[in-house]
Amino acid sequence: MLFAVEGLAIERLVIERLVIEGLAIEGLTKILKIMSSLGLLLLVGDFISTFVYHVPEHAFGRLHCRVHHEKKQTFQHYAVLSKHPLVLLDGFLGALPYFILTAVVWPISPVGTAIGLLFGEFHVIWRHTTKMGWTTPRWAKDFCRFWGIVTPEAHWVHHENGAIAFGDIFTFFDKPAQQWLSILIKFKKQLRRV
Repeated sequence: MLFAVEGLAIERLVIERLVIEGLAIEGLTKILKIMSSLGLLLLVGDFISTFVYHVPEHAFGRLHCRVHHEKKQTFQHYAVLSKHPLVLLDGFLGALPYFILTAVVWPISPVGTAIGLLFGEFHVIWRHTTKMGWTTPRWAKDFCRFWGIVTPEAHWVHHENGAIAFGDIFTFFDKPAQQWLSILIKFKKQLRRV
């Protein structure tokens, strides 16, 4: 009888352990899905926004450059709070890749997708605070440098010189974007000769 009770106790412990491990695996899976959808949304969204809209707009368009890079631009809260139709259109076109990707990553994790969209919007506001006198604390600069995240100071460099410091969220898109801009400008010059 003692052996049977011990067997049930061991069986119960094994079942409890399996349930706990199952919950841990399920929790880890949820975390991985959240991080995957968040990462995909931000990385792929910034890539598409940079290489399909932002850089070609610098090479061929006028909308983005008029809105963000004119020398007479005061830019105080301009990109974030303006109700000017051109500013709204430029902002919408820059955000469009993220909205499209939302449909792709939402099934992976609605929570990760929502966090990614919120982070993206926060970053839009934050990266435009330099003109208001914001200085990024050293610890935040170090964190952003480690993760390749654009700081307000780095983004302001792009507003001062539209041919450098590309990547709205990630700094590692800058060099390839500069090369892409160079290719597009050469192509534009060839088109003018025709």
